[in-house]
Amino acid sequence: MHGTLTSLPAIDQAVDRAAAALAAAQQDDGHWVFELEADATIPAEYILLRHYLGEPVDAGLEAKIGRYLRRLQSAEHQGWSLFHAGAFDVSASVKAYYALKMIGDPADAPHMAAARGAILAAGGAAAANVFTRIQLALFGAGPWETVPTMPPELILAPRWFPITLARMSYWARTVVVPLLVLAALKPKARNARGILVDELYTGDMVEPASKADTTPLWTLGFTALDRALKRGDRLWPRRLRQRAIDACVAFVVERLNGVDGLGAIYPAMANSVMMFDCLGYPADHPHRAMARESLERLLVVGEDEAYCQPCVSPVWDTALAAHAMMEAGETDRADAALDWLRPRQVLDVKGDWADVRPDVRPGGWAFQYANDHYPDLDDTAVVVMAMDRGRGRIGPANDVAIERGVEWTVGLQSRNGGWGAFDADNTHDYLNNLPFADHGALLDPPTADVTARCVSMLAQMGERDSPRMKAALGYLAREQMTDGSWFGRWGVNYIYGTWSVLCALNAAGMTDADPMVANAAAWLKAIQNPDGGWGEDCESYALDYAGYRPAPSTASQTAWALLALMAAGGVDDEAVARGIGWLQAHQAADGLWGQEHYTGGGFPRVFYLRYHGYPKYFPLWAMARYRNLKRANGRVVEYGM
Repeated sequence: MHGTLTSLPAIDQAVDRAAAALAAAQQDDGHWVFELEADATIPAEYILLRHYLGEPVDAGLEAKIGRYLRRLQSAEHQGWSLFHAGAFDVSASVKAYYALKMIGDPADAPHMAAARGAILAAGGAAAANVFTRIQLALFGAGPWETVPTMPPELILAPRWFPITLARMSYWARTVVVPLLVLAALKPKARNARGILVDELYTGDMVEPASKADTTPLWTLGFTALDRALKRGDRLWPRRLRQRAIDACVAFVVERLNGVDGLGAIYPAMANSVMMFDCLGYPADHPHRAMARESLERLLVVGEDEAYCQPCVSPVWDTALAAHAMMEAGETDRADAALDWLRPRQVLDVKGDWADVRPDVRPGGWAFQYANDHYPDLDDTAVVVMAMDRGRGRIGPANDVAIERGVEWTVGLQSRNGGWGAFDADNTHDYLNNLPFADHGALLDPPTADVTARCVSMLAQMGERDSPRMKAALGYLAREQMTDGSWFGRWGVNYIYGTWSVLCALNAAGMTDADPMVANAAAWLKAIQNPDGGWGEDCESYALDYAGYRPAPSTASQTAWALLALMAAGGVDDEAVARGIGWLQAHQAADGLWGQEHYTGGGFPRVFYLRYHGYPKYFPLWAMARYRNLKRANGRVVEYGM
């Protein structure tokens, strides 16, 4: 059967159908952007924000978001999960329940009663995480006393101080700064309809479960510090407090990012709107109005349902789709994408990353349409590699962009040889013990997947034996798990990490004779599902670090495993043929692949992403590469991905 499924003429047809479908999704200006879906939290927060601001009720939109939230409610545990078919999450469930109640769902409706029972069994609203407790406090639906104290004076702390915003990740800074103002001012509850969720409280004291990897001694110390800050919260000098609030506002305004929003991520954008509101900015003030508009641009409104995205992913989607189209031979489509990407390079703004590397020139790309203060290494490496692949066709048009992208990337290599996503040396692990950081995602340390992408880029540029390349390869060698896999920070999980690294090692000239490569390939073959595909559950991010967790096969994870095995020299391996057969068998009538499972990473254990583009371009990429390698009877070495 596999011989028939993987015959080259059959693969040609599958590739052509997928490429045509992907081409049809390309925007007129050359870029791609697909929906980016998180869990129930973001659309629930959007509903709550509108009511907090006292905006006119949009009954049609609320009805659509309500249908979306009800559909996501689990029939198994009656609450809401952080990803498709996932376990109950108390924080997501509290927010979804509150949003539905705010929309008008009666508390005694069967689905609400079932959800309430599940929430109470988990400890009730008091067991929710810090950000949920803040949301409840803003509505007067929960006490501020249960929110860990983060004084706004933190923004004034010098770089050497052990707890500073500069030591945190980009997303933490942008989310926290407007919250510092809200938490300091503790605005009077805004709840025009008086809708509370008292029924979600058990009356018992509950210690919320942390999803951070904490150290007991640090946790005890920071807990004691929080108690001291609470006792002394009213003792801060007024002038110092006002100076701190003014600094927070200046931070937000400088990074407001037009209609793309603060940090170009929903939580920071929503917090900025509430901050402006708290400070008395009228709805038509330019800063507040622009921040509010940025949120509307995240809405996905369909005929029956609607939801709010956590952000948008046009640069990432466009660069990856361009790679897939080049692999499929659709170079005109890819070149149009490169033309769209070129002017989005950040060349003039020294973002927060310059706090650690002030002498490095800007030159990266952001994930979103615009986010000049926060370009990232992952996007930059993928764009540079795509532009380099196009040099033979389009000449030197992208040479300057490539050079600046490489320069910025190497300038942000961390001391341990690896790369984080947005900053260099963002490795102050003790900060994850802060009570405010119960989500465990306060930092942006180097990770194997981002490092692999940067290694792939440098190797594709011809760099092999430089000190920085040796340091990076040494980092990857140290990060390999005992089973042969690598952790994937931004994709789920070990399959994603192992794909990333095997492509990098291939580009760097390592063959399947190298133990790093051989062990990784053997691990991938060992976890292949009986149906020929690959899948991995988001629970593989569990705090016990137990490693890979099996899951039903998905199109994107199958494609990653195939690309990884082919990079390891396994194009003729039976496992590869079976994987290609799985992709062919699951290609839909429209030429693409469906996928409900979440295979994108936001914050491990806290926030996951369903990239609607992943099952569209990654399977095409894998099948086209298989076809090309079989026809060339060779091994892929010229490209880093």
